[in-house]
Amino acid sequence: METDLRELKEFLQQENVEFRALMESHASCEVRLQELQGKGFLNETEKMEEVTIKKKKLHLKDKMESILRHYRNDHLATSGPR
Repeated sequence: METDLRELKEFLQQENVEFRALMESHASCEVRLQELQGKGFLNETEKMEEVTIKKKKLHLKDKMESILRHYRNDHLATSGPR
């Protein structure tokens, strides 16, 4: 199941422009979060940025999960039972 999910993500990353953009944006957010978390101290602006980025990452992940779910449902409906 985990392999199937990884393969589906790889497939969608190659074939679905929206999914690819969401993954790239999610990865960019992760890079910036790592930068912020690597600092010893965050000022108020950086703390706000950290919270905003975490919310954005969650929103992006929700959208990616929606695409995955939609693709799985459509694919299962067209391929029928095994």
